Amino acid sequence: MDKKILDSAADNIRVLSAAMVEQARSGHPGGAMGGADFINVLYSQFLVADPDDHTWLSRDRFFLDPGHMSPMLYSVLALCGLYTLDELKQFRQWGSVTPGHPELNPSRGIDNTSGPLGQGHTMAVGCALAERFLVAKFGESWAHKTYAFISDGGIQEEISQGAGRLAGFLGLSNLIMFFDSNKVQLSTDVDAVDTEDYAAKYRAWNWNVIEVDGTDPVAIAEALTAANAETRRPTIIIGNTIMGRGCVTADGSSFEGQCSTHGQPLSKSGADYPATVRNLGGDPENPWVIRQEVEALYAARKEELRKIVAVRRAAQKEWAEANPELARELQGFINNEIPDIDYRKIVYKNNVATRTASAAVLTELAKQVKNMIVSSADLANSDKTEAFLKVTGAFEPGKFDRGFLHAGVAELTMASVINGVLLHGAMQGACGTFFVFSDYMKPAIRMAALMQLPVKYVWTHDAFRVGEDGPTHEPVEQEAQIRLMEQIRNFNGKRSMLVLRPADSAETVVCWKMAMENLDSPTGLILSRQDVIDLPTTSGSRYDDALGAMKGGYVVINPSQRPDVVLVGNGSEVGLLCEVAVLLEAEGVNARVVSVPSPALFMDQSEDYRLSVIPGDIPTYGLTAGLPCVLQPLVGCNGKVQGLERFGASAPYKVLDEKFGYTAQAVLDNVKDFLGIVPLPDHQM
Repeated sequence: MDKKILDSAADNIRVLSAAMVEQARSGHPGGAMGGADFINVLYSQFLVADPDDHTWLSRDRFFLDPGHMSPMLYSVLALCGLYTLDELKQFRQWGSVTPGHPELNPSRGIDNTSGPLGQGHTMAVGCALAERFLVAKFGESWAHKTYAFISDGGIQEEISQGAGRLAGFLGLSNLIMFFDSNKVQLSTDVDAVDTEDYAAKYRAWNWNVIEVDGTDPVAIAEALTAANAETRRPTIIIGNTIMGRGCVTADGSSFEGQCSTHGQPLSKSGADYPATVRNLGGDPENPWVIRQEVEALYAARKEELRKIVAVRRAAQKEWAEANPELARELQGFINNEIPDIDYRKIVYKNNVATRTASAAVLTELAKQVKNMIVSSADLANSDKTEAFLKVTGAFEPGKFDRGFLHAGVAELTMASVINGVLLHGAMQGACGTFFVFSDYMKPAIRMAALMQLPVKYVWTHDAFRVGEDGPTHEPVEQEAQIRLMEQIRNFNGKRSMLVLRPADSAETVVCWKMAMENLDSPTGLILSRQDVIDLPTTSGSRYDDALGAMKGGYVVINPSQRPDVVLVGNGSEVGLLCEVAVLLEAEGVNARVVSVPSPALFMDQSEDYRLSVIPGDIPTYGLTAGLPCVLQPLVGCNGKVQGLERFGASAPYKVLDEKFGYTAQAVLDNVKDFLGIVPLPDHQM
């Protein structure tokens, strides 16, 4: 190891990082300049990847947590040959492959989208768990390391508590995290908000803690060597770094460690950009250079990697020849193949809660989907994900031949960890909690949608019928909130999320089928706590009827004559509408009942199909236990939606049904009022 060359390479990264921000007139140069020493040592000496196949399953992963430090990552990846200097010049520009915060692109060395602090390193925990899971199943020839990079801001985010606890508890020794401790954050120095002893904290969580001079490449290399040798615990390397390392003023005075260099070009920070570039050995007139000795350093590493990878691939080939069935199974995982499950044959009891029907599906998934990890935030016995747990068993410290993760009371951590599981590749994942606590998960759900990860969310206790627990546990606005994600298109033009609220057991099974077949966006399943009646069948097979859910909505009850009214709902309310339809029929009113588990998916169908289900010229009445806006697009301007526009209350759910107007008689009266049907006087009834 030549320290002089390593220092030059780190300075090269600093110059490129500063130049990118300067050219864009926007960005965060200071942190990137401070972290350059570590990132250079990692990529030039330790991180293993295939230079000729950047998506190789057994490559080491790198999860950047502070996405604002993207100039550092783009610069080192340019040294690796994954980005051109012209692409660096387009930093933060329209259509650029170097956006302000990195966006998932494994073929370019970007293993995660990053930006919201704390989530990047938490996803790394999930990735490390996925690696241990696959190694437990297929052997050490498939092992690799997962590296993470966290900043002072990321370690302050509350999610770091859950990530640190889980990784330490499980003993994820394949996880190595560098803490870029430069003691500066965006608007203040760290000591203005934080005096926590992070070394003591991570030791208490069962981490291997190493503290080093984060500017010394030799010390960094020694720490990484020790971390790679650790076999029982994850490792955190606390690197004491310098914000804006190398920055100077026009007269050459040091301008290192200044908060002002964090989030703006150096020329606006008080540092002198040309003088800083010269101080780092660059040319301010042409900073877009990879130095000769740096190019040679990374070219040598590339050849070394080819030899390392060749040995590993040979071992994997030998394993595959000795284990052909396992090899085929693994290749199926890599290809993202889902078993051909006969959902029709899944057995469930009659008239049960949709969370209970979901449990029947999860039992089958546990038996057939062998690369799936399911997690719950201390609610497995209530959100019924325990059905998966009972088949696969739960992860324990050092024991990864299981399939269930007890996340503890940490919904955001859980969701972000499952994102990491999916990011690893060759994996499937789901997680569950009460629907009202989806609020805690929203930042990770948004990241899953942005990265097009097919995470499955199991949200139970779907409405005010949670009952006695009261308004803190009764979702009202949550369905409207989460369905906003269906209104956003991802980068492939598809709705960024699929949200499904099934009405009965058969629909629940079909909705799980839809979730498992949805491989390029997350899916949310909103399930009831209380029992619901099975909907009537028109074909003789309730499952066949429920397949209509695959179009977002379908007709459940159709009168023999032209409908006088169309009743639209989803979830628990559809069964209630069926009762109302029977009462209306007794009064000579023909009612069609429509179940719409996904209004957005329904709206994506052809106009002919939509009008065949909800004709535009028939009065339409919607019923939801959430905000009326959920169904408003379906009923039109002349329709009406009955919803809940207040917080819930603490009482048995049947009492709440009565108090909030969700009984058959109350809804019947509302529908008749909507249709202008005048009730008969009492003496004529």
